[in-house]
Formats: sequence, structure tokens, C-alpha cells
Amino acid sequence: MERKKEGFMGSRENRNRTRTTVKKEGNKEQRNEIKRNTRMPRKPREPMAKRENAPRKEDSIFKKNKLKIIPLGGLQEVGKNITVFEYENDIILVDCGVSFPEDDMLGIDLVIPDFTYLVKNKDRIRGLVITHGHEDHIGSIPYFLKQVNVPIYATKLTVGLIKNKLEEHRLTKQTKMHTVKQGDTVELGKFKIEFIKSCHSIPDAVALAIHTPVGVIVHTGDFKIDYTPINDDTMDFGRLAELGNQGVLALMSDSTNAERKGYTMSERTVGEVFDKLFINCKKRIVVATFASNVYRIQQIVNSAVANNRKIAVSGRSMVNMIETAMELGYIDVPKNVFIDIDMIGNYTDEQLVIITTGSQGEPMSALTRMATGEHKKVHISANDLVIISATPIPGNEKFVAKVIDDLMKIGAEVVYSSLADIHVSRTCLSRRAKVDASFSKTKIFYSSTWRISSFNCT
Repeated sequence: MERKKEGFMGSRENRNRTRTTVKKEGNKEQRNEIKRNTRMPRKPREPMAKRENAPRKEDSIFKKNKLKIIPLGGLQEVGKNITVFEYENDIILVDCGVSFPEDDMLGIDLVIPDFTYLVKNKDRIRGLVITHGHEDHIGSIPYFLKQVNVPIYATKLTVGLIKNKLEEHRLTKQTKMHTVKQGDTVELGKFKIEFIKSCHSIPDAVALAIHTPVGVIVHTGDFKIDYTPINDDTMDFGRLAELGNQGVLALMSDSTNAERKGYTMSERTVGEVFDKLFINCKKRIVVATFASNVYRIQQIVNSAVANNRKIAVSGRSMVNMIETAMELGYIDVPKNVFIDIDMIGNYTDEQLVIITTGSQGEPMSALTRMATGEHKKVHISANDLVIISATPIPGNEKFVAKVIDDLMKIGAEVVYSSLADIHVSRTCLSRRAKVDASFSKTKIFYSSTWRISSFNCT
């Protein structure tokens, strides 16, 4: 068969015409020969080294780097607060707390976050930033440092409380602690963290403005709006409003009690209730509260001093907190007001106040052991007034109720939040959450529970 040169090198129409002719006239061998001759030459394969140096798709200059926010705890749960912020090769952590075990966690004392992701990326972690000194924000630090050693940035009282934990776990020498002040700014890799004065039930609490290449993240930490706080240091609303006007990428807010209407009462109102309970009381007074609630402890001290009572302390965490707070100047108390728990037998009931842990009904706490008659140094009687200055954390209601029942069986008089205003929330009510949303106009709003959804920013 005669083949025309232009049939193979010419237009697409000529090539199609040639194929049609062959199909009709040529035999099988001729058609195979034509197919072999009409195949386009293959492109030479690039050397391996050249292909390896070629830009990958993910390295494209048109692709923006992403900021990752990874909550490893504290989201849709109470306690165990820890959040990972990751950008390119840099990671920072905010808080590292514990939570209490639930009913089905038999034999468990504390619940800590899963650090697996952090251990795998430990070389990228630039630092751990702490908002305040409550257990649900600092309790897991020793367990984390045993796996990953990172520098810690916190305010003065928070640093003091963390050091107590590090001493117990023998981690003081190997840990780098950096004390910051409210208003300071620290740079950690691509992150710039601004510490903003906040208001909570513990001194030196801060909110964080985390400046990143893609925008500003406002992390409120735990806070409440109190216009008459014990230490007269109100929250820095001006700086928060300024950040809101400049534009905020995301607001991450505490939302405990956000579904309750109204504002949280001032901490000062609790002091007024203490004064009413203390005055003319002839009984021994036992007050249970959170060990980390320094302002509440200060008001108990004030009422005891005003009524000429000595103060004994029960519970290791309470002893450590009061010693640290007094050493750093956060609790103001005259000399010789505090006495050793072993000395309470030297005083009459109307001369004593005992501050104790166990306001959440924890099985091994001092108050629980008093209620069951297992405490070695404090024995509850009908001549005791027991004040539980706290409300149960969600999940602890049954434990607290049992302690109250056990105390009443003994004959003690028990005052708790349902009977008197001897506790105000450490966190927000709904109107506070709305204020929270108004001073930070933001694109994205994160909260710790779904119940805050009605307050989302726009």
C-alpha cells in the first residue's frame, strides 16, 4: 500500500482519512505497521534528581499557611484545660490542667489530658503560657513536664503555685520559669502573646491576646465582671475594646454558668454574709472552700480577725496555697492569727475558725473525712457551724449532698449556697457573656460549652 507523507505529518483531518482508508483496504499486517509508524514519540524521562528538586504542590507560593487551634481538654467539659496553637513549625500551649474523676472512674484520683500529640511534636513547642493558678489550669503541669520540658510563662502568684507542684515532683531545677506582669508581651516563635489584666477569684489572672501572622486570637481564660473586686483591680476593658476595634480573628471565651441570667455578684457580698454568720456565733466555725480562692480566704480571715478568732487550716492544698499567698503578699493577715491544727485543743469553740478543703465532696478531702469521723485532728460535733462556701461543680452534686447529710447526722449546723449567699460564681452569667461578645467584634467565637451558642458574635 502506498502511504502519503502528508497523511501522517499533516492535519488531523488527513490523519483520520488515512486511518479510514487503511481500515477498509489494508490487511491486518499493514494496519499494524501503520499504527507503529503513527505513534507519537515519547517524551524523554527526566532525571531523578531534577524531579526531586521540582516544587511540590503543597509548596506553592499561592497556598497560605494555616493556623491550627487544637483543644486537648476543657472543651465541652469542666476542667482539664489545655489548648494548642500551631502555625508552621511553631507550637505554643495555653494552660495545662486536671479534672476530677467521674463516677465510673474507680480508683482514679486525677484526670489529665492526652499528651501524645505534644510528645510527637515536642521539638516544635516554644512555651507553655498559663492564664491563672487554679487546678483545672495548672494541675497537669508536672505530669506534662516529665514527658516534655518546655519553658513556662505566668504571673507571680501563678508561678509560686506551680513551683509548689514542681517541688513535690522534683522538677524545679530542670524547669525554666518566666514571671510576667499584666500588660507584658512575650514572643514565642511566630506568636506574640500579650498578657491582659483580668478578674477572677484568684489574683494575677490574665486574658491573652495571641498575635499570629493570620490574625489576633483573644483567649479570655476564666473571668468574671466584678466592678468592686477585693483587690480593686478591675478587668482591662479598654485594651479588650481596642483589640475589638482593630479586628479579632477569633474569641475563645470561658462560658461556665453562661446560661444563667443576670450578672455575677461581687466577691465583696460574700464577706458581708460571713460577717453576719460570724458575729455573736458561740459555735466553732468550719469553712470549706476552694483552696485556690484567695479572695474568699482573705474575707474569711477578715471576719475571723473582726470576731477575735484564731484560724487553723486543714488540707495540704489549702496549707500550700495560704503559705504561698502570704509569702507573696496576696493575703493580708495580722501576726499570730494562724495556728497549727494540732493547737486547736487549747482554744474554746467560739475562739476558733477552721478553713478546710473538701467543698466539692471529694472522697479523700479533709471535710469528707470530718463528716465520716475519719479525720485524725478535727471531730465534728453539734457545737459546730459548717459553712460550705462553694457550689458543686457539675458532676459533684451527689458527693456534696452526701457530705452535707453526714454532717447533719452528727448534729452540726450546715450552711451552704441554697441557704445563704456564701458563694458567688468564679465565672460568668449570661449578661457577662453578652458583654464578652460586645467588646471583641470577632469573626469566630469559641466557647467551652454548647449552651453559650445563643451569644455568638456576628
